[in-house]
Amino acid sequence: MKKMNLPNKLTIFRVILIVPFVLLLLGEGSRWGWFEALFGGILEYVDYIALAVFAVASLTDLVDGHIARKYNLVTNFGKFMDPLADKLLVCAAMIALVELGRIPAWVVIVIISREFIISGFRLVAADNNVVIAASYWGKFKTAFQMVMVCLMIADISRLQTVTDIVMWIALGLTLISLIDYLAKNKGVMREQR
Repeated sequence: MKKMNLPNKLTIFRVILIVPFVLLLLGEGSRWGWFEALFGGILEYVDYIALAVFAVASLTDLVDGHIARKYNLVTNFGKFMDPLADKLLVCAAMIALVELGRIPAWVVIVIISREFIISGFRLVAADNNVVIAASYWGKFKTAFQMVMVCLMIADISRLQTVTDIVMWIALGLTLISLIDYLAKNKGVMREQR
């Protein structure tokens, strides 16, 4: 059995970080007695700790891809798990932010719907032995979504206009990347004979 390479370990680490990130983000103001007992002295900083955890998880996305390409460590596991880890991290963050009232639910519904559509599209493509590579639109979309989440976690009132602008850009890139994927790969959905 082959050992897991470093990029794949970083991807798994990113998935694991989702749990403490969500617990930190949603813990403050909750009725979780253990949370207050554990973090009572630093409750005012919990959002910033959650932001730091999210930032570390987001940075692993840049690092694992760079290492995988530079040292030719690209694997099928990585091709599958890396984008899934990104989706899990960003979607978990946005759902938590809906709970906190920092992002409209309809924006999250649009973004998550795009992810389901593309994932389904990729499954059909894989069944037809077609590999759909990530596009630059998709990469820009992910970057803006991560910046949007960071701004919303920080929740700095002076940056509310910037946060709103970044949210609209992320939403626009979400729709553009969806249209780009569908247009470039429309042949995948044709019925096979």
